[in-house]
Amino acid sequence: MCGIAACMLKNGKAAPILLGCVKRLEYRGYDSVGIATLDSSIIVEKDKGKIKDFEKYLDLSKLPGRIGLGHVRWATHGPPTKENAHPHLDCEGKIAVVHNGIISNYEELKDELKSEGHKFTSETDTEVIAHLIEKYKNDGHDLEEAVKRTLKRLKGSYAMVVISSDEPDKIIGARKENPLIVAKGDSGYFLASDIPAILEHARNVIFLEDNEMVIIDDTGHQIKDLEGKIKKKEFEYVEWTLEMAEKGGYKHFMLKEIYEQPQVLRDTLREFKTIQKVVDEIGEIKRICFVACGTSYHAALVGKYLFESILHIPTDAIIASEFQYTTNTLDEETLAIFITQSGETADTLNALKAANKNSKTLAIVNVIGSTATREADHVIYTRAGPEIAVAATKTYICQLACIYMLAAAIGKKPEIMEDLKKVPEEIEKILREDNFIKEIAKTYKDKPDFLFIGRGFSYPTALEGALKLKEITYIHAEGYASGELKHGPIALIEDGVPVVAIAPPPFPLETTKIEEDEFHDSHSLTLGNIEEVKSRGAKVIGLGAEDDEEFKKNTSAYISFNPSIREEISPLLYIIPLQLLAYHISVMKKEDPDHPRNLAKCVTVD
Repeated sequence: MCGIAACMLKNGKAAPILLGCVKRLEYRGYDSVGIATLDSSIIVEKDKGKIKDFEKYLDLSKLPGRIGLGHVRWATHGPPTKENAHPHLDCEGKIAVVHNGIISNYEELKDELKSEGHKFTSETDTEVIAHLIEKYKNDGHDLEEAVKRTLKRLKGSYAMVVISSDEPDKIIGARKENPLIVAKGDSGYFLASDIPAILEHARNVIFLEDNEMVIIDDTGHQIKDLEGKIKKKEFEYVEWTLEMAEKGGYKHFMLKEIYEQPQVLRDTLREFKTIQKVVDEIGEIKRICFVACGTSYHAALVGKYLFESILHIPTDAIIASEFQYTTNTLDEETLAIFITQSGETADTLNALKAANKNSKTLAIVNVIGSTATREADHVIYTRAGPEIAVAATKTYICQLACIYMLAAAIGKKPEIMEDLKKVPEEIEKILREDNFIKEIAKTYKDKPDFLFIGRGFSYPTALEGALKLKEITYIHAEGYASGELKHGPIALIEDGVPVVAIAPPPFPLETTKIEEDEFHDSHSLTLGNIEEVKSRGAKVIGLGAEDDEEFKKNTSAYISFNPSIREEISPLLYIIPLQLLAYHISVMKKEDPDHPRNLAKCVTVD
């Protein structure tokens, strides 16, 4: 949600730099954009709409000042209008603020400020911040003290940056439950919501923590808590390159990130020795509880199947927003594993903080220094690099890889690692079938409904495949456990409805505790479900082994895989063509797969 960029340059104009920074935050989802620069006074240019439209009528070279703020807004309070776009000013236009998050007591503060004569021009919660700072400056306080007093009055979440024409050589940032980084480069200081925004200008960063503020002037920077105590923090060097955050010749970031999966998977697999050390530090556990949202939850669900079937450890997968209803079952012998790409997802962080009271906690995260990495007892990093497209692809694969490596380390099962090492090459083979998948997309792009089905390890893949399709094409898509079809969903099957059926070769019997005469493998059961939907007119798109002739003959389109890929490894591979299918349908429908409507990359707002 929303994106902040700010800078204090040693020389030169801030506005063109800021526009480049906020362009790299477009992936977060937004409906308006704004820039403020500070010279002898504050100049604001903002409007609803996209940056490309904003640029057409704005000559940024005319905006003076080496200090400035930039923002892309995703509407929460008030519709997307020019008035509601950030930055927001105080009554006299001497203070400018950009803000991410939600101020939950803004109405109370707004009423107070109105009674004191303050005039508001927007419907946003953010504007109260500018007027509160103005109030305390009018009481005789300098900008730093006025900001500090303002922060103590705010309830809710924020990342914010403030400038004032009364102190034109200073910029102040602060955070609580929303990410804000401080970066230093050859050309000056930068603040941003996320690393890609500043990669062109700086690689040395500090991650502010909750209830910290940074004060930057021409002498350098200081980080303080809200009582004014100085906090000593060292810069960390970010290894991501600018090229990693750009399209590299691909039409969309999503397609680039799909094609990056073999390499980022290889990079993530190099973390196995680190994961072994983490497992040694954790010690004995009797239960595992995965917690996540969205795509990360589907990775968690794969973890549940893996840990229970292979390691025989009782395991739960819980949606983060529902976690508060299950905390009474936590204890010191439970390992709670939190999966989050950004490390800043609000629901996941709230659950992590609750779990820390009663159990061991582990975070699987893509962003070094993010809040989750500081809150959890232990951390495993995915090595996906920056993921710009809103729809998660390569981070999902890396999350899965970390879960599999964790299982290999806990269960002392080197055969899992041997299987994982084969996966990048198998993904490359699948990517070479992109044109075939594009043809399938062309056939089914106008269908209004899709069903995705699978059993066991294939059920999370069905859920994730359906999620990818619905979030970037806006086609109604649902994922179901195949056995649930007869309990309601089969009523939706009519002539021509596409059913995506996932049925890899069956799980090996020797890993289960079920007697042979009681064992019914997921593959044969799913083939039975395929017969059911096909007899009712469904068009079956099958995903299975290339030598599975029985499966193949019952499909309208068939995507084949290496038959030596075992079922428990299949989630790492079978999702790839479903990512491509969703991508191609999105493009064919003339949608933007990088910026799906109503969605944003880092959901830091409850």
